[in-house]
Amino acid sequence: MKTLDLETLMLASGAHDNPESGMCVMEAVAFVAGEPFSDHPKCACPTLGAFLRSWNDSLDEATRQKLKPYIPRLVGTNDGNSERRTWMCVDWLSRECTPAFLDLAGLSQHSALRALPEIKDLDGLKSAQPVLDAAREAAGDAAWDAAWVAARAAAGDAAWAAAREAAREAARAAAWDAAWVAAREAAGDAAWDAAWVAARAAAGEAARAAAREAAREAARAAAWDAAWVAAWVAARDAAVAAAKRTLAPVVEKLQASAFKLIDRMLALPKVIDLREIAK
Repeated sequence: MKTLDLETLMLASGAHDNPESGMCVMEAVAFVAGEPFSDHPKCACPTLGAFLRSWNDSLDEATRQKLKPYIPRLVGTNDGNSERRTWMCVDWLSRECTPAFLDLAGLSQHSALRALPEIKDLDGLKSAQPVLDAAREAAGDAAWDAAWVAARAAAGDAAWAAAREAAREAARAAAWDAAWVAAREAAGDAAWDAAWVAARAAAGEAARAAAREAAREAARAAAWDAAWVAAWVAARDAAVAAAKRTLAPVVEKLQASAFKLIDRMLALPKVIDLREIAK
């Protein structure tokens, strides 16, 4: 293994051409493992790699640096536990991530989700599916989609990316379909659009009406366009800022939970391949 000064290293978002131009957490893993420089080191578990590539890029700069201690620990984790870690991500999305935001919205269905047994495989997901479906039905599509938008601010995208990539790596259609059923709402424009519908209901319409009245009084199309753009930008920024303030405690809590999830995934014992021993 190569040495890397974790004290002075500053993890950056995105992909990089070489270590000198910057490194994300998985590129740093490839570097210390002595592999060709990339964000897909062969020595690392595909599930952990997918999770951390996504999360590395979504975290703010200060929080991203908390990933540095994992760099040496990720070397050698391509140990046969990829599928098990996939289900750990699905379980975290279902029993920790989503309930936190349903709780924030005052929806009682969060308790039923938290009470579910750990989802370890396809059979476990099938057993949990009625509770997941009931929570969605009770919450309504708009609330459910908004919960997923908020969850993505913590680590939802990372867990979803890990589940998706590991399922593909495992080449098992059943596992892939199961991960999709459990986490399908974490992706797609519909969730984002639903959030903006809510934001406009809170501030957009009032701002638009004020801008329209001012433009009419000015009787100038150019002023109307400028006022509308300015009002919409201001309303959008105000809604986003308010949402961030409201969500901040939950996001912080779930980020801490996601770090614990990584620790649990790293703690799995290596899978012993009896066929290799027989050779």
